[in-house]
Amino acid sequence: MSNFTNRWERKETPGISTRVKESVRPPGPLKPRLEAAVRSIQLQMQKLDIANQRFQERDRIMFSKVVDAYSKHDLDHAKIYANELAEIRKMSKMLMQARMALEQIVMRLSTVTELGDIVVTLAPAMGVIKNVRAGISTLLPEAERELGDIGTLLSGILVDAGQSSGLSLNFESANEDAQKILGEAAAVAEQRVKEKFPDLPAGIAAGEKAGF
Repeated sequence: MSNFTNRWERKETPGISTRVKESVRPPGPLKPRLEAAVRSIQLQMQKLDIANQRFQERDRIMFSKVVDAYSKHDLDHAKIYANELAEIRKMSKMLMQARMALEQIVMRLSTVTELGDIVVTLAPAMGVIKNVRAGISTLLPEAERELGDIGTLLSGILVDAGQSSGLSLNFESANEDAQKILGEAAAVAEQRVKEKFPDLPAGIAAGEKAGF
């Protein structure tokens, strides 16, 4: 049995020294640890979906207020509601972008079969999770903490995979890959915002540009 297979699937009975190491880095073969990370990320995706559904409902209510105020020629309130609506859509877009980025990470991690793939895949994945975590910290503090735990788990896997394979990490390439994933997620989120949310009345948009 190859060294990779051992590190990928091997199960061991932990001794005292192993339990000490566990306090520093998650132990065990790589495959179940990677699968656990994927499940944890998928759980965060579900939480982001639920949170975004709440924002979409708030958007629907606020949009109705904008239209109602505008139809009554109450432009002052229409502008107030429109500004609140813009903030809601900004947060919803942020959640969509985070969700899309995590989905890309899950797809990549789910296709890992080689030890070298782990090193190449996990490095940008950790960068993406770090960015997502920072982006949603104020919106979903609990998710921010849980993503921190996922980052720690992935870091431990990356260290073990690097030691087992002898491969060195190209940080510049990993960062570029992470930014590419985030950029693609942002583009998709932007498109989905346009598809999901109706445009404001033309008069409101014109008024905002004129600074009324």
